[in-house]
Amino acid sequence: MSEIVYYLYLLARILNKIHIPILPKIIQFLIRIIFGCYVPYSAKIGKNTVIAYGGIGVVIHARCVIGENCVIGPGVTLGGTSHKYEVPELGNNVSIGSGAKIIGPVKIGNNVVIGANAVVINDVPSNSLVVGIPAKIIKENININDYI
Repeated sequence: MSEIVYYLYLLARILNKIHIPILPKIIQFLIRIIFGCYVPYSAKIGKNTVIAYGGIGVVIHARCVIGENCVIGPGVTLGGTSHKYEVPELGNNVSIGSGAKIIGPVKIGNNVVIGANAVVINDVPSNSLVVGIPAKIIKENININDYI
């Protein structure tokens, strides 16, 4: 079920790139209505990214960049802030727990685990585990396979 959201996103993105004007917006609207999430075709989402549980409650900013092999849990928000143009950028192999919020011009490194309900407002280096409100690094040099 979670693959359907990603494949619909890809279809809308491809249609937008070949300048078909209305279909991408219709697909984006259907994703929002059927799956209860906002995954815009203008966002850059890498290969093999999983939007878990059918994407329920997920909100992704239109300019967000997500690397490959990421896992995005339900209720996750990747969004901007007022008066700042930059939005979150995620590296490869990032796992985001349920309800986590990544807000503002934040860069997340590769192989990072973000705990459930964490609020990330600062950059996170690669191979880290972050939790809390606001999120703090509690472990560095992790093996991501131990946490997924």
